[in-house]
Amino acid sequence: MKQPTNSVFPPTIFYSAQDSRACVPVLLETLQQAMADDAYWQPLLANFKVSKSNTIHLGVFIEPYLQLIIEGKKTLESRFSINRTAPYCKVQNGDLLLLKRSGGPIVGICQITHAWSYTLDATEWDTLKTQHAQALCIQSPAFWEEKKKANYATLMKVRHVRVVEPAIPFVKSDRRGWLAL
Repeated sequence: MKQPTNSVFPPTIFYSAQDSRACVPVLLETLQQAMADDAYWQPLLANFKVSKSNTIHLGVFIEPYLQLIIEGKKTLESRFSINRTAPYCKVQNGDLLLLKRSGGPIVGICQITHAWSYTLDATEWDTLKTQHAQALCIQSPAFWEEKKKANYATLMKVRHVRVVEPAIPFVKSDRRGWLAL
């Protein structure tokens, strides 16, 4: 899918499941421009343009979790699923995670430093709850109750969180909360 020419920065990025990688070049270029003054992100993003060893992921976030990641209070991201869907076994150390506000633009970026995928059973559930609730910023028992139907979980430690300014409009038509671009 060819990106429309747009002289406005940042351009709107259009994602299509039929051609999921078509938006990556424009997205990387836009991120590089947005991070032009960042000594950490600028070379890393430039390397992503030439390297094929890591993946860019886009996670859709709701509040308060989005703000907690941006503030550095939430250092561990989780995704639970009934089926083996991304990011389960699709994310690895060094991958990039774009933080997209639910129904809105990409507002942040971070790097995944560690990733763990679990097939859930009673022991794994207890481990997740007792060992990771603080880093996940889970304070409500309702969260765990809501996720108890899940068979799979992925935990990702994130660092180098940076707000993307200006936010990047990102249009996708599906309801998935995670994309591996």
